[in-house]
Amino acid sequence: MTDVPLYAQLGFTDAEWGLIAGLPQSVLTAASAATPDSARKTRAEVAVGLDRISDARASASPLVAAAASAAVGEAGDPELGEEPPVIEPADPVGYAADVLARAAEANALLAVKASPADAETYKHWLVEIADEVVGAASTGGVLGIGAESVTESERSFRDDLAKILAS
Repeated sequence: MTDVPLYAQLGFTDAEWGLIAGLPQSVLTAASAATPDSARKTRAEVAVGLDRISDARASASPLVAAAASAAVGEAGDPELGEEPPVIEPADPVGYAADVLARAAEANALLAVKASPADAETYKHWLVEIADEVVGAASTGGVLGIGAESVTESERSFRDDLAKILAS
């Protein structure tokens, strides 16, 4: 008898699970890339996002816990000091649009394959990741004076993600 992977036990195919498990890291990357920052600020954003993903391994939602475990397995475990490379998309606007399209696909998939509680918890988690990342480092200003805590492009990505997942 073969062991059935957890994602299959949750009702997902391998390709569907790739979408569900990969989306948290993609949301982190798109939220961080929404506004160009210094390397230090980008690292801070990535660290906050990875912590949010890592923490979700303890979620009461089996779907979220499994997706977080899979994401940490791919990206690295911040609790072990593993630091994945910072991904900086060549076309941040195009990357964000792709992530939003994948979020819409995941939303439709969750409506069919996941329990309402798991689906809502997963969607809320994705928005939390974006929210934490965009708020992690201020942008602009001089020596922190006049800096924006969340830029318009960051706010727009987060808001668009929330709207897509709310439908």
